[in-house]
Amino acid sequence: MPRIGVFICHCGENISGTVDCAEVAKVSAEFPGVVHSVDYKYMCSDPGQNLIKNAIQEKKLTGVVVAACSPRMHEPTFRRACAEGGLNPFLCEMANLREHCSWVHEKLPATTEKAIDLVRIMVEKVKRNRPLFSINVPVTKTALVLGGGIAGIQAALDIANAGHKVIMVERQASIGGHMAQLSETFPTLDCSQCILTPRMVEVAQHPNITLYTYAELEKLDGFIGNFRAVIRKKAKSIDEKLCTGCGVCFQKCPNKKILSEFNTHLGTRTAIYVPFPQAVPNKPVIDREHCMYFQKGKCRICEKFCPTKAIRFDQQDELIEVNVGAVVAATGYEVKDTDFFPEYGYGKYPDIITGLQFERLASASGPTGGVIKRPSDGRIPETIAFIACAGSRDPAKGISYCSKICCMYTAKHAMLYKHKVHQGKAYVFYMDIRAGGKMYEEFVRRTIEEDEVHYVRGRVSRIYDRDGKLVVRGVDTLLNAKPIEIEADMVVLATAMVAQPDAEELAQKMKVSYDENKFLSEAHPKLRPVEMNTAGIFVAGACQAPKDIPETVAQASAAASKVAGLFSKDELSREPVVAVVSRTGPPEFSNCVGCFLCESACPYQAIEHEEIKTRDGKLIKTVAKINQGVCQGCGTCVALCRTKSIDLQGFTNEQIFAELVSL
Repeated sequence: MPRIGVFICHCGENISGTVDCAEVAKVSAEFPGVVHSVDYKYMCSDPGQNLIKNAIQEKKLTGVVVAACSPRMHEPTFRRACAEGGLNPFLCEMANLREHCSWVHEKLPATTEKAIDLVRIMVEKVKRNRPLFSINVPVTKTALVLGGGIAGIQAALDIANAGHKVIMVERQASIGGHMAQLSETFPTLDCSQCILTPRMVEVAQHPNITLYTYAELEKLDGFIGNFRAVIRKKAKSIDEKLCTGCGVCFQKCPNKKILSEFNTHLGTRTAIYVPFPQAVPNKPVIDREHCMYFQKGKCRICEKFCPTKAIRFDQQDELIEVNVGAVVAATGYEVKDTDFFPEYGYGKYPDIITGLQFERLASASGPTGGVIKRPSDGRIPETIAFIACAGSRDPAKGISYCSKICCMYTAKHAMLYKHKVHQGKAYVFYMDIRAGGKMYEEFVRRTIEEDEVHYVRGRVSRIYDRDGKLVVRGVDTLLNAKPIEIEADMVVLATAMVAQPDAEELAQKMKVSYDENKFLSEAHPKLRPVEMNTAGIFVAGACQAPKDIPETVAQASAAASKVAGLFSKDELSREPVVAVVSRTGPPEFSNCVGCFLCESACPYQAIEHEEIKTRDGKLIKTVAKINQGVCQGCGTCVALCRTKSIDLQGFTNEQIFAELVSL
C-alpha cells in the first residue's frame, strides 16, 4: 500500500496570500494513500526540509508530494532532501501552487479548490512512480574546437589552461580568422595583429592543444562525453615535419598572379603560399587548383629549390578519427560581396568595396602597405562615401537582422581614412546608429566631432559612374528628405554579416539546430546561451549570430567554462527521464515492429537498431533501442510510436492517465 506524504508550502505570502494552505493540507490528508499532510511557511528552508526527512523516516513514506513553487527552481532541493531521508529522489513530485494557482488567481474559494486539485493530481502520479537511478556516462576529457578565429582560439586556450586536451580544426592554412584581416579594432584602435598574434602562437605551442589546419570536420557521431569525430586533413603537398617555413618555395614560384583570399582579392599570391606573414603555422600550402604541375603536369620549381626537400606532390588527404567529450563550434562568419547589390552597380565598379576590403587597404600588411588607394588606378581617394546597413536590416534582400558591428567599424573606417588622408572628405550614410557597448557611443561621437566626418541620415538609392566619379544618390531625412548627391572617389559598403556558406551542412553533421539565416541556434537564448540542443556541443562567436570581438571572446570563455565543468568529473551523472522501449518478458516479446518512425523524428539521434536473435543466432526481428546517453527525454518518439512500445520514464502513460482520471 502506498504511504504518501504531502507538504504544503506558504512560500511566504506568494501562495498563502490567495490560497488557504492549511485547508489544502487538511483536505490532502484524506486522499487515498496519504498518511501524512502538513503545511509550513518556507518548505525550502532547512527546517522545512527537515520536516520532509523526519516524516520519511518516521512515517515510512513511499512517496512525497511537495506543493510549492516552480519545480524548475526547487525540485532538485526537495529531491535531495528525500534522498537524505532515505527515499529514492524520483519518488518525489512537486505541485506548482505558485505559478499555476496563486499568481494567476484572486483570493477566492475556487483558488483553494484548484490548489487541492493540483495536489490530488500529483498524489495520483507519485503512487505510480518507480524508483529511478541517475544515468552515469563516462567522459572523454578531450575537447574538439571547430574554427581557429578569435572565438576558437579563446575557447581552446581556456580549456587547455584548465588542464584538458584540445583538438583544434581550422579549414584555412592558418588560424586567426577574420580578426587577422583587420587593421585596428574599435573602440581602442589597437593593432589587431598585435593582440591576436601572441595568442595564435600560444595555441601552436601549447602542450595540451593539437592543431589541424587546412582540415575540416568530416563526421561526428556519439553523445555527450563520448563523441567520435572524423577529421579530413587536406593534403598540403608539403611535409610539415621537414618544412622550416623559409619561404624559398613561394619566392621561386612562377605563378604569382592568383588573387589572394586573405587580402580579399585586392592583392595576389603564388600557387604555393602562406596566407599572411604572421600565419600560424607559418608553413606553405600548395593550391592545387592553380599549381602548374597539378594542372599541366609540369613545373615543380618549388621542389627543385626547397632546401629541406619538403615538397610532396603525391600527398593525399588524411582521415583522422578522434574521441572527444565535448565540441565547441566557433566557425565564424562571412560578409556579402558587392555583387549582392544591383542598385550599387552589380559589383562592376572596382572602387566600390566592402568594409573587409577597406580593412586590408588600411592594414600595414595589406596589398598597399597601409596606404589607402583606389583599386582601379592606385590613386589616393579625396572623397569616400561609407554606406552602413548594406544588406542588413533589409527584408527585401532576405536579411532582416542587424549585423551589429557595422555602425562601429564604419566609424572606425572613416576615422582611419581621416587619419591617413588629412584633407580627405568622408561621408557616412546611415539609417540610425547602434553603438551598444562600452565606450562605443563616445567613439562614434569622436568620429563626428573631432575627425569632422559628415554623417547623413538616409539610405542610398543608387550609385553610378559619371566622368570617373562615383555618384552616390540618396536623401537626407534630417533635412526634410532633401535629395543629396555626392561625387566620391571610392565607396565602402558595410555589407551584411552572414553565416558561413556550409553552415547548414555543418549543423547537420553535428546534429544541431540552426535558424532561418543559417546561424547555429543555442538551446535557450537566456538560460543556456552557449549550449546547443545536443548535449555536449557548445557554440561561440559569430557562427551563432553577429557579434563584436569583446562579446565573441566572452562567449568563447563561457563555452570553455561549460566544457571544463563537464570535464570536472570522470563520469557524467544525468537524470533518468529518458525514453525506453517497453517489454513484457523476453526480448522477442517486444511490441516494437521495427518501423523506426521514432528514428526519423528524434531530434537527438538517440534511436538505435537492436537485433533480436534466438539462442542459435537466428534473427527474429530488428527493434528500436534508446541510447540513454543521448536521449534528452523530449517524448517525441512516445507520441509517434504506432504500437505504443515506447514510454518516458517519470512520465509514463499510466501516470499521465492517472492524473487525468483523478479530476
